[in-house]
Amino acid sequence: MYALFFAAVFWGRIMELLKAHQLDIMLFMCGVCGILAVMTAVTKALPHRTKRILALMEISAMLLLFLDRLCYLYRGDESVLGFYMVRICNGLVYLFLLIIPVLVSKFLSDVLVNDCGLQKPPVQIRISEFLFVAGVVLLIVSQFTGLYYTFDSHNNYQRSFWNPLCYVAPVLIVILQEWTIIRYRKLIKKSLFISMMICISLPTLASVAQIFAYGLSLTNLTTAFTVVVFYTYTLNYLSEASERARKHELEYYKEAKRKETALFEQTIEALANAIDAKDKYTHGHSARVAAYSKRIAQNAGLPEVTCEEVYFAALLHDVGKIGVSNDILNKVGPLTEPELKQIKNHPVLGSQILSSIKQAPFLKTGAQYHHERYDGHGYPEGLAGENIPEIARLISVADAYDAMTSLRSYRKPLSPEEVKTEFINGRGTQFDPVFTDVMLHIIEIGEAKDGTTCDGPGETAQKD
Repeated sequence: MYALFFAAVFWGRIMELLKAHQLDIMLFMCGVCGILAVMTAVTKALPHRTKRILALMEISAMLLLFLDRLCYLYRGDESVLGFYMVRICNGLVYLFLLIIPVLVSKFLSDVLVNDCGLQKPPVQIRISEFLFVAGVVLLIVSQFTGLYYTFDSHNNYQRSFWNPLCYVAPVLIVILQEWTIIRYRKLIKKSLFISMMICISLPTLASVAQIFAYGLSLTNLTTAFTVVVFYTYTLNYLSEASERARKHELEYYKEAKRKETALFEQTIEALANAIDAKDKYTHGHSARVAAYSKRIAQNAGLPEVTCEEVYFAALLHDVGKIGVSNDILNKVGPLTEPELKQIKNHPVLGSQILSSIKQAPFLKTGAQYHHERYDGHGYPEGLAGENIPEIARLISVADAYDAMTSLRSYRKPLSPEEVKTEFINGRGTQFDPVFTDVMLHIIEIGEAKDGTTCDGPGETAQKD
């Protein structure tokens, strides 16, 4: 009993506050709806139909509250202006109370067709349009018969006995909307389902309360509030759609990048196989040098990106051999001076071939400088020390290791001890001392013997 009493007192206090400040609230809500209408009009992300419906809803809500406010301001004004203002504004208020629900139906129809995949608008939406027409006809009749309201001699608004009839069409439209939402709830997003059920129900409940709260525009205020909520939902929907599009674009980019990388790898591997196919003694050489080079880079603590670049550069380090005669490459005996000159020209040819690949300059670097010596006695430019690019110094060590451990026409593969001796003797002269130490460590722990096979051009082989 006490709870009911305090609830009644609280409700009465709320109604008094609303009645005292409702004109200010109406003005504020008018501004909000007007701003939202402008923002909707300039939002490019919205489909044209959705934008038009939302903008009309917001403009209608703004005019509804603005006209209702004028009704209150001119009520009791016995001037000629007051006489016409209360009659025109009241009639338009009742008209917008019909327009906004049918626009909500249009919005719901747009969601179901464009977002949920329905082929055509539900029949309930078409019935809503007929109810709107019927409501407009009754409104016109009421203007000449006093069916909904009348005005006394002091120009004060008075509800008629049949005033509740004005809510029949809007309420039936709302019922149809709720029926539609419930029927297609599995197609509609949960957030939209909840939002629309609340927003559609609020004006209906306000209309019931309006009967017992004379002097308050609960229906109009809640109707404007629902329009704001619809706009908020639309913004949220756009945000989610944008996020989905961003994720889709990111996935598409990743997939495209993966395919591009795979194509890049396959192309380089195919080219490396073509290079090795020219020399029957060095079959698989490029793949082995690439594997060794990457392992050296990893053990040297180089970044993963650099390790990948080293691998691909090593795959193509001998691409210049494409321009060398097969007779020279496959010659069993020692090479003559002119033949050796052709062999020594393959780094230059490789650099020229790979120079057009602008996105991967490290490929050219590996091909051009992998035969430079740390003491400056290498070729083609005679660079020394750290003037030789790091990637070339590293490939040079891997290249030499594969040459020493591979079977050649003029010798058997060297033993691990012989290979270590060669590297120790060449440390700081032929080879970079840091990468030589890394290679010696790899040999020591047996990490190089993983079954990977590759022949390579090293300084220990005449053709290399």
